[in-house]
Amino acid sequence: MQKLDLKTMYTDNADHLDLELLNGELSFNKEIVEPDLHRPGLALTGFTDVFTHRRVQIFGNTEMAYLSKLSLAERKQSLQFVMEFDIPCILVTESNDVPPEMVEIATKNNITVMRTHFTTTQVLHLLGEYMDIVFAATTTVHGSLVDVYGMGVLFTGRSSIGKSEIALDLVERGHRLVADDVVNIFKLAGDVLLGRGSELLQHHMEIRGLGIIDVKSLFGINSIRIQKRIEVEVQLEQWDNDEEYERIGLDEEFISHLGVNIPVVRLPIFPGKNITVIAEVIALNQMLKVYGQNTAKLFSDRLIQKIQAKGEEARTLNTRHPSDSFIPNAARIQRYLRKDYE
Repeated sequence: MQKLDLKTMYTDNADHLDLELLNGELSFNKEIVEPDLHRPGLALTGFTDVFTHRRVQIFGNTEMAYLSKLSLAERKQSLQFVMEFDIPCILVTESNDVPPEMVEIATKNNITVMRTHFTTTQVLHLLGEYMDIVFAATTTVHGSLVDVYGMGVLFTGRSSIGKSEIALDLVERGHRLVADDVVNIFKLAGDVLLGRGSELLQHHMEIRGLGIIDVKSLFGINSIRIQKRIEVEVQLEQWDNDEEYERIGLDEEFISHLGVNIPVVRLPIFPGKNITVIAEVIALNQMLKVYGQNTAKLFSDRLIQKIQAKGEEARTLNTRHPSDSFIPNAARIQRYLRKDYE
């Protein structure tokens, strides 16, 4: 189980959530062990049988309005119902007024109280997204991740095969670099794979023969992205005359990262081959598939119809045609294209 200390959570979110500490850093050493956020709700009334106290507690308009309707004694008792548990912290939203007794009881129980002007919905979204990434299953791959026409394309392959050079060429053509050399992959809800670079590299690239370059400084802020969903992987391979490579595209291959399958394209390379343009076409072709258009399948269907039409014509003439026993597959379509069928 992954853990996150409150100090790190506050430091990472203080600026963009405009967090205000109301009683100092009392529980900054506490660990948050659950990624979900929680609104205490019924726990304020004393029903704590299913109170998930190990989560960050969000006090929104509903909770604060309920407390404001209570007498001082009732409010103290209600707050004590919640704060007698070892909760990580309390976050009050929408700049609600925080009664002094709330801060007093929290301080007594070693609980940090924060406040933000953001709405509860915004906090649940922004802080929840942060928690999802922190607690997500993660792995690291050696490669380059580029946003090509809005598709996250992950380039992998042996060292020095040219991943960084292809990524650099794509950036020069207006696409956006996410990570080079080290790609951190996170598995989010809904089987989404999110790719990020390492904090140390931060959009720097190593180009053999040139050295380290800063992509953002050279090409501008529009040339980079902090993170991107990974939607297709391109495995770069040295051309091998004895290897059979996909020519039609009917038989899709997939690769698994963190238990999530994504399409993979094995791309043979050799001097003079324009891999950058092919990478752009891979991204566009994958986009077509997302929108329901599989070019290889459409072409295959038309080709099968043509072969079957020839078969019907041959049978009409009482002659045998190879298509009489035709069973469509990628290999036979390739043979047909090579004029194996007359």
